[in-house]
Amino acid sequence: MKWVGVILAVLMVTFFISRWIGRNINRRTPDGGINESLFVDINGSKQWINIYGKSLDNPVLLYLHGGPGSSTSTLDYAYTRKWSDVYTVVTWDQRGCGKSYDKSRRETITADKMMADGVAMTEFLRDHLKVDKITLLGHSWGSYFGANLSLAYPGYYEAFIGTGQFIDYDENEKRLHEAALAWSEGDPEGRAIVEQWYSSRDAGFEALKHRQEMLERYGYDMMKDGTDFNVFFTALFNPNYSLKDFVTVLGHADDSFEPYLVFLDSEGFRNMTLFGRYDYAMPFYNIDGDMDYQTNFELASDYFQRVNAPDKRLFVMKNATHGLLESRSEEFSGFIHKIAE
Repeated sequence: MKWVGVILAVLMVTFFISRWIGRNINRRTPDGGINESLFVDINGSKQWINIYGKSLDNPVLLYLHGGPGSSTSTLDYAYTRKWSDVYTVVTWDQRGCGKSYDKSRRETITADKMMADGVAMTEFLRDHLKVDKITLLGHSWGSYFGANLSLAYPGYYEAFIGTGQFIDYDENEKRLHEAALAWSEGDPEGRAIVEQWYSSRDAGFEALKHRQEMLERYGYDMMKDGTDFNVFFTALFNPNYSLKDFVTVLGHADDSFEPYLVFLDSEGFRNMTLFGRYDYAMPFYNIDGDMDYQTNFELASDYFQRVNAPDKRLFVMKNATHGLLESRSEEFSGFIHKIAE
């Protein structure tokens, strides 16, 4: 028992020393650049952002995470910093999730509130970083959110980049159901999972569980390829998260996500549809995986063909599903660099 105690003590000391070293390396500010974390008062809610870039002369890019309500701040510096030589990258935990979660208040999420938050954050960044316009990069829900911001406030944005581009809720789910019926042909157990999902798709967590089970069964899971970075060490050396932050964020994940589930099933969410809205005043870019059924790739491609914009380009990642940011972050970063040229 004595030696077990010694070994455990050595492991604990090694853990904390390694974490201290790794976090301090990642906290460094690049020469001539920026590395800043802060809470911003956005429409009465304290919302957390990190700003990281290698040159203050680079244009500003605001990254909009997906979900809605699925903050990526536990890990996202591992891939967003790969864009930091061409953009000053702002990562943002949206209202009530991630480090913006406040256990003392119960959030109500609406389309109007999210749009107002997007505008307020944009205005803050324009003033804080002394820029006239910013680029939006949205993943999944973030692509839906970002497209709506770009269409409604064209004077604020110099380009829109959507990845895992979301277009319309009802059509997206209809196409997924059609595909799932084909996948499950001759597979009674799989067909039962498909029907469990489709019959309960407005029932919150239960529907999401069946949806995920279905996608995993047929090889279209968001993270089918894992990540191209080490998740454990990325979390261990996260410069923006204390151990208390991890406990708070991970321990209250369901609480912070539940209001977004209500929003996802709301008329306001559906009214954000991009159908019939094709005219962008800024360049429009998409980076999508051709195996993405979470946000339907074919639907996104059809929409792209209809878009009118000063410049538009569609980058297709072969054999990639919805988790292309994490699973193929190097390839994804290459497309971001092409856009920035």
